[in-house]
Amino acid sequence: MFPVHKRISSSDGNTSRLPVSSGCEGFNFRTFRWTQTMLFAINEINQRMDLLPDTDLGYVIYDSCFTISKAVEGTLTYLTGQDEAVPNYRCGSGAPLAALVGAGGSDLSIATARILGLYHFPQVSYSSTCSALENKFQFPTFLRTIPNDKHQSTAIANLVLRFGWTWVGTIAADDDYGKYAIKDFQEQVEEAGVCISFSEVLPKVSSPKDIQRIVQTIVEDTAKIIVVFSSDVDLSPLIHELVQHNVTNRTWIASEAWITSALINQPGVNSVLGGTLGFGVKRADIPGLQHHLLEMDPYANPLTEEFWETLFNCTLDYGKAVRQARQRAVEVNSTLPRAVSGVPDGLCTGGESIAQLGNTYSDVSQLRITYSVYKAVYAVAHALHHLEHCEDGQGPFVGSSCADINNFEPWQLMYYLKNVRFKMPHTDEEVYFDEGDVEGVYDIINWQVDGNGEISYVTVGNYNGSAAPEDRMTLMNDSIMWSNEVMEPPRSVCSENCQPGTRKGIRQGEPVCCFDCIPCADGEISNSTNARACILCSYEDWSNEAHDACIPKIIEFLAFGEPLGITLIVISAFGALATIAVGVVLVAHIGTPLVKANDALLSFSLLLSLVVTFLCSIVFLGEPQHWSCMTSQVALALGFALCLSSIMGKAVVLMMRAQALKAARLKAKAAAKAAKEAAQSANSNSPDVIVTSSFNTDTNTCAEPETDRLTCGHQRAIAAVATLIQAVACTVWLIILPPHPLENTSAQNIKIILECDEGSVVFICCIFGYDILLALLAFIFAFIARKLEDHFSEAKCVTFGMLVFFIVWISFVPAYLSTRGKFMVAVQIFAILASSFGLLTCIFLPKCYVLLVKPEQNREDMMKPRPKLRDGAYTGTSASLATAGTEVNATIASTAIDD
Repeated sequence: MFPVHKRISSSDGNTSRLPVSSGCEGFNFRTFRWTQTMLFAINEINQRMDLLPDTDLGYVIYDSCFTISKAVEGTLTYLTGQDEAVPNYRCGSGAPLAALVGAGGSDLSIATARILGLYHFPQVSYSSTCSALENKFQFPTFLRTIPNDKHQSTAIANLVLRFGWTWVGTIAADDDYGKYAIKDFQEQVEEAGVCISFSEVLPKVSSPKDIQRIVQTIVEDTAKIIVVFSSDVDLSPLIHELVQHNVTNRTWIASEAWITSALINQPGVNSVLGGTLGFGVKRADIPGLQHHLLEMDPYANPLTEEFWETLFNCTLDYGKAVRQARQRAVEVNSTLPRAVSGVPDGLCTGGESIAQLGNTYSDVSQLRITYSVYKAVYAVAHALHHLEHCEDGQGPFVGSSCADINNFEPWQLMYYLKNVRFKMPHTDEEVYFDEGDVEGVYDIINWQVDGNGEISYVTVGNYNGSAAPEDRMTLMNDSIMWSNEVMEPPRSVCSENCQPGTRKGIRQGEPVCCFDCIPCADGEISNSTNARACILCSYEDWSNEAHDACIPKIIEFLAFGEPLGITLIVISAFGALATIAVGVVLVAHIGTPLVKANDALLSFSLLLSLVVTFLCSIVFLGEPQHWSCMTSQVALALGFALCLSSIMGKAVVLMMRAQALKAARLKAKAAAKAAKEAAQSANSNSPDVIVTSSFNTDTNTCAEPETDRLTCGHQRAIAAVATLIQAVACTVWLIILPPHPLENTSAQNIKIILECDEGSVVFICCIFGYDILLALLAFIFAFIARKLEDHFSEAKCVTFGMLVFFIVWISFVPAYLSTRGKFMVAVQIFAILASSFGLLTCIFLPKCYVLLVKPEQNREDMMKPRPKLRDGAYTGTSASLATAGTEVNATIASTAIDD
């Protein structure tokens, strides 16, 4: 059974009469070559003496017309042995039926195999590859000499994956062959991450509307790879339409059914199908076949007559030729005598040369399905040979019996067919059936355009489905010519690959192959193509600029050797040396009134604390260690505590003096007012009386007020106790939650900042809050004493110094919070140095100026007050309060005398 014709003739659709068998149309030269190959194989076997030497093979040919109904009709006719298909009834005579070779396409074989299986009748197919036919429960007597489609589907899937195509369109014939094959292919590639861009079905009955729709889909879709599982007959209308629309820049992946089809490979298709890749079944050369094809007798049977007439566009029927000539003559108003007197036009002579036409029928360069037909005939022959030469008593059937070659049951031949194993002549290929299938061996064929603009089939690799997975496919990439005659394989992706440094972002409502490439966030990387997620770097690493590798973070701390660190060390050292120099100056002038005017010990303790604060800033530099973290914070806290408590001790004394001076001034003012009132009263009563005695006031009360109720011991005790409190607090801090080095990875992403963790926020706030309290008290005391009118007012110096201290540390807070990394340490050191320099300058620079530049002012009298009249009262320091009362009395007396 061969699909010699492409389709059945259209019927009139009349259902009022008994249906009759439809005729066929569309002669297929390729499948007719298969028919002749079967005849050639039968003749070759009948001439052999080693194969069925005592038996001749015969044949009956049925035309399936590539239609299931005709295939079923032919099968029933074959089984009944009559022209009419009568199920379950056989009335044939003659030689026994052996097996069916056919029926062509997979859907045809499925239909015939279901019927033949009921009778256990052997069927050997040469072109039915559908994987559904491997089911031996449904098709127990079906065998084939062409590989199962499951191998081809796997092979095409491997080919798609090999070239990295993830966006693929599929086209399948509307039959079991196309549906099963495309289903297997889609399952395999989708599991590997390939997406199907579109999936179209070719109509079995030509439909221009459906063909136009499929063409439009191909044109509009972005897929560059199109996989087609279809027969050449079903695919031919689509290819013709694609040529009309000039649809290029597509790479077609062909199944074995059309990869070497001359029906598809027509002139003009090279622009559309050039570069096609496909899988063809095993090719072979069959010696003598071409001669058999060319020496065919056109009058042998109706099929050969139709072949001849179609091939040469003539007729072998003389009467038909005359009628056609007369009709043409009438159409052109010509006379008939010439047309009938000789050989009429359009009459075949039967001697025309087939070889000169170069038709696909005589082309034996790609014998693939043809070779499969050849193997099918030989398989049946070898099975019959084993059946015929069975030795009695050693047979495979009940009682070790054998079958009779002249009268055997179909199931008996089926036994031998399933177990047959032989070598093909000329090729030495070993043929055997494994559950009805043969090995999945294919040639990978590339359609390349030669110099004449014609397509040639070039084998560029092979596939063996029985080999190990890594060895199944062999492909010579350099030999492949792709579409548009380029050597580089095309790209067929919905979205371009996401490069390292990015990840796939799925688009909602679209296949997984359509995605956006989203850059990895800072601190994350992707080091592979098409990464589904970014990898988070460890806390010690950070992503590089390309986000494709984790690199170690920069270790940052304020080092001694960098320019900023050197600058801070120099400034700190300069401040410490300047403070020591001030101490040396004070020691050199220890006995002078200016140095003795205030407690010298407090001055030296203040200088010592400033030296500590200057030098402790150096400890903040370098890589933080346990000792440095504790030393820097504790030294700073204690240094400022000693400094501020010393200043507070000085300021307390100055405040007490200012308060005493204020009380004395008020008493003096009251006494002066009383004296003035007494003088006015005396003058008004007796203007001729001269007052000779002065107003008597209590000079002892105003002359020597208690100005220094706090002695030097008290000042020192205040400074010592205040410092001791800070020392105790720092000790508790160091014992419970001491500062320690910390790797800060959160402040800056690309850096690990080595810094000191204070250990406890509560402790650090309490420690430095206490220093702030001392500073605030010192400032308040100094501010109250700022109006002491000495030649040298230390209260003003302390007030300005504390103002500088507060300004520095108030501006430090926003500056510190707005910086990161080592610059936070730098800001802290600058604040320490600036506040220390401010205190040193404001408190000790005026003293040094007097001691070194104006030594003449360093006298005892210069330490006394400067008299200044303000509303009849004098102001001054505690050193001038004794003189104030006397001057007040003298003023009153002189006023009385004047009056």
